[in-house]
Amino acid sequence: MTETVKQWLDALNSKQISARESVELVLKRVEITDDKIDALLNTRPQQALALADEIDTKRTNGESVGPLAGLPIAVKDLLCEKDIECTCASKILKGYFPPYNATVIEKLNNAGAIIVGRLNMDEFAMGSSTENSAFKQTKNPWDIERIPGGSSGGSAASVAARQFPLTIGTDTGGSIRQPAGLCGVTGLKPTYGRVSRYGLVAYASSLDQIGPLTLNAEDAAIALKVIAGHDSKDSTSADISVPDYMANLEGEINGMKIGVPKEYFKAGIDAEVNSAVKTALEHLQNLGAEVVEISLPHTDYAIATYYIVATAEASSNLARYDGIHYGARAKNTPSLADVYKKSRREGFGDEVIRRIILGTYVLSSGYYDAYYLKALKVRTLIKQDFDNAFEKVDAIVTPTSPTTAFKIGEKTDDPLQMYLSDIFTVSVNLAGLPGISIPCGFSKTNLPIGMQLLGKPFAEKTLLKLANAYQKATDFHTKRPAVCGIQ
Repeated sequence: MTETVKQWLDALNSKQISARESVELVLKRVEITDDKIDALLNTRPQQALALADEIDTKRTNGESVGPLAGLPIAVKDLLCEKDIECTCASKILKGYFPPYNATVIEKLNNAGAIIVGRLNMDEFAMGSSTENSAFKQTKNPWDIERIPGGSSGGSAASVAARQFPLTIGTDTGGSIRQPAGLCGVTGLKPTYGRVSRYGLVAYASSLDQIGPLTLNAEDAAIALKVIAGHDSKDSTSADISVPDYMANLEGEINGMKIGVPKEYFKAGIDAEVNSAVKTALEHLQNLGAEVVEISLPHTDYAIATYYIVATAEASSNLARYDGIHYGARAKNTPSLADVYKKSRREGFGDEVIRRIILGTYVLSSGYYDAYYLKALKVRTLIKQDFDNAFEKVDAIVTPTSPTTAFKIGEKTDDPLQMYLSDIFTVSVNLAGLPGISIPCGFSKTNLPIGMQLLGKPFAEKTLLKLANAYQKATDFHTKRPAVCGIQ
């Protein structure tokens, strides 16, 4: 059985399966499942099979191959791949073929991973449900009437349905962790600066981070080792050595202190989510961890702060898509002003327009000091809360999402309720910290529940160790939705 990254690589390296057979297998799984969940925007079977044949030839000839050689994967549709269409699930970028590869794509290619397709997402990564894609609605494999989360909904749904053992997503305010939690998979958001953002189509430049979605923490450790590292092309990339995340993965967690912030367990959290996370904390205690209550006093301001900072940066980043510099140009436009207005109105969806307007407003004269500068000050306070907490604990545990996956269309008419889906995840991006979501239970209606582990800057090793210890003691991460049709 090939499901996890480790299983795939063991089978490939021992020649139980060839790279070509690996690609053929995932293509078959996609054929079985994707008409039900719509995780993929496109696949490129011939190109993938040609790369697989090259890797098989190298293995046969005894040539060296990369650590992921022959592993079939898929990537979120906002990472630039040379001469491969990159739309960010937006009409305005339909037909855009980047002339270069993102650094993460280069690293995956050099490691021998075979990119088979590109995954659906909320347009320009703006959303919590993948309902904002211009092209299709991805469904949750556990219940196709429900959302998979967002904005990396395609990435999470694909792993949950066992289409691919590894997908790559991005996280601006929880966009890896929240869909991972709702789809019952493992999603890692690295420390800001740990993974190069070069070639990532930006939503909010001070918040965006690229990370892996996998079935378990071991697989996330394998993937992070490949994609992490300093990049001279990215001025926000941290020049810090990348540890061997697998080296201490199996170690005991005796004596590790885990903080539980009282602000995250208030009214508004679903009772089943609350119960599952508290049961998971008991599991960690039984494994030797010490659980202590902590306080993150500025948590209540996180959503407002995030949506000011993120939309302000989005307003700036998306100004280039005007039908002149980048993006599709509207027809029948008698003036330059009409080109701008009509191209953006036709090219952007409602949620993107909403966030551009909000971001432009908070940056405008007369409101900059009142909103944007104040939000930056509160962002500093939120980071200080975490700094103070990490003087006492090694990691922090919270729910990933306040509820299980809601039904498609349930919150589309209430943007504020939709934004509250990110209430437990946005603080991590504001503070630039690493976080991982792992499955910790199921609701009575068989919907996954996620637990979030948060760490000190560049302490991914600690989070992966904790997550691995928990997953060795439980089996939630091994459960499969009926839709997956695994072979």
